Amino acid sequence: MRTPPTPLNAELTVCQPNSCTVISEMSAMRERLAAMARTQDGLLESVRSLMAEMAANQEKLGVCSAQIPAVQSLTQELAQQLKALQESTSAAVPRVAFTAVLGHSLGPLPINMPVKYPLIITNMGNAYNPATGSFTARVSGMYYFSYTMYNGRPTPNSVVGLMKNGQMIVTTWDTAGGDQNDSATNAAVLQLEAGDSVYTQLFAKRTIYDDNGRYNTFSGFLLFPL
Repeated sequence: MRTPPTPLNAELTVCQPNSCTVISEMSAMRERLAAMARTQDGLLESVRSLMAEMAANQEKLGVCSAQIPAVQSLTQELAQQLKALQESTSAAVPRVAFTAVLGHSLGPLPINMPVKYPLIITNMGNAYNPATGSFTARVSGMYYFSYTMYNGRPTPNSVVGLMKNGQMIVTTWDTAGGDQNDSATNAAVLQLEAGDSVYTQLFAKRTIYDDNGRYNTFSGFLLFPL
C-alpha cells in the first residue's frame, strides 16, 4: 500500500511548476522574437532604400545646381536678343497718326473745295499738311481715316466727302429737315501707296459750322505697312 503524502510532500507537489506551460510560453516568446527580428530587418531595408534615394536626389540636385549658371546666362542672352528684335521692329515700322480741327465756319463756296484743318492736335510723322488739308502717305500700307462735319445753321446745308487722289470714297449729308446743330461722321480703311493723298472736301454751295467747340475734325493713322 502506498503511503499518503506527508505535509512536506504536499507542499512540494503544489510548488512544482508545470513544464508544459513553460515550454509553450517559451515557444510563443521565440515566435514573437522572430517576428520582431523580421520587422527590424524590414525597417533596416526601408532605411537603406531611403538613404539610397536621398543620395540619388542629392546627386541630381548637384547636377541641377551646376546647370543654373548656364541657364541664367542663356536667359540673359535671349532677353537681350528679344530687346534688340523689339527695337529693330519698332524702328522699321513708321509711326503715323494725326488729328486736326477746323475751328471756324466754311462755305458756301462756288466750287468743291478741300477742307483745311489748321488746328493740329496730333501729327506724328508729319504726313498731314495743314496748309493744304491733305494727308500724304509716306509709306505704302493700310490706313484708317475718319472725319466729322457739323451743321449749326437753322437750314441744314452740309455735304462733306472723304477723297483719295481726287476720287470720292465716302460722304456725309445734312440737307433736309428743320432742325439744327447736327453732326455726322464717316470713316474708311484705305490701302495707300507712298505718295497717295487723302483729304476731305466741302461740296459746292454747301456750308459747315465751327467755333471754339471744335466740331469738325479729320483724323487718320497707319494700321500696318505693306
